[in-house]
Amino acid sequence: MSTPSKVVESSTVSISFSALVALLQQVFERHGTSPEVAAILAHNCASAERDGAHSHGIFRIPGYLSTLASGWVDGRAVPQVTDVASGFVRVDAGNGFAQPALEAARALLVEKARSAGIALLAIHNSHHFAALWPDVEPFAEQGLVALSVVNSMTCVVPHGADRPLFGTNPIAFAAPRADGLPIVFDLATSAIAHGDVQIAARKGERLPPGMGVDGLGQPTQDPKAILEGGALLPFGGHKGSALSMMVELLAAALTGGNFSFEFNWSDHPGARTPWTGQLLIVIDPSKTAGQSFAERSQELVRQMHAAGLRRLPGDRRHRTRAKSQQEGIEIDAEELQQLRKWIL
Repeated sequence: MSTPSKVVESSTVSISFSALVALLQQVFERHGTSPEVAAILAHNCASAERDGAHSHGIFRIPGYLSTLASGWVDGRAVPQVTDVASGFVRVDAGNGFAQPALEAARALLVEKARSAGIALLAIHNSHHFAALWPDVEPFAEQGLVALSVVNSMTCVVPHGADRPLFGTNPIAFAAPRADGLPIVFDLATSAIAHGDVQIAARKGERLPPGMGVDGLGQPTQDPKAILEGGALLPFGGHKGSALSMMVELLAAALTGGNFSFEFNWSDHPGARTPWTGQLLIVIDPSKTAGQSFAERSQELVRQMHAAGLRRLPGDRRHRTRAKSQQEGIEIDAEELQQLRKWIL
């Protein structure tokens, strides 16, 4: 299958979003996923690359493929959705990826949120290895408010502790606003995302102070020292540590998923995806009285700009997305060549 692209400069190429999705879908299918799972993962990964979230774009593909080859994750799992209560949906991902589990429950979750005003989705027995904002942004595009948390593998030292226990444990939020794109943020409760540490290590770059410690528990700016026996720190000291603990409770204890420290992948060399849980809360703001929520959101944005704020959370992603849609997604030529090799 051809993938239309044009040369931008000697080391990069530009590829359309649809072509990248098609190529990634072929890669996933070639390495053991079902067509349905491949389509969802490909769209998720291409969306991250399109929006400039490179630490969760095609950079992640080797980790996906290594994990699939190890047998750690079931790339053909069919999620089992259970209608638990008026505002509660539960999904057993079947040791598969979390995004197909969310997709399987999406329609029911939205229906319940519009009916009851709020609905909760608890995903367990799942692997999440991607950016979290693509999980919540579509709800805001439908006029809903969404909050999601997911825990990860142990790599963060709680504030005041002396060994890693938590994952990077991100939190994502999305809300609609009038006359503008949704307000969306996605942040790790660690001082820096694990993928950004990996990218810095690959580029030979040093990190800012306060990001992590080495294997002896000493502060380090060397990303390799963090990755090879060291650990990350929570952002904001005890505040980020408390939020990370909250994510463990909501994403693992409440959903029935594994805590960041509760799984062992030592028998699956090459496994990279954490086997944990995810919680989503979706709210229908139309159930509240008074002005439209989207209009109130827009007023808050106006006041933030009036206060001197020039960039809102998600603005850079939206600008990069607009550029990618117009000019194509710019990626390294060698990375594109490698993607094509993976489907041979």
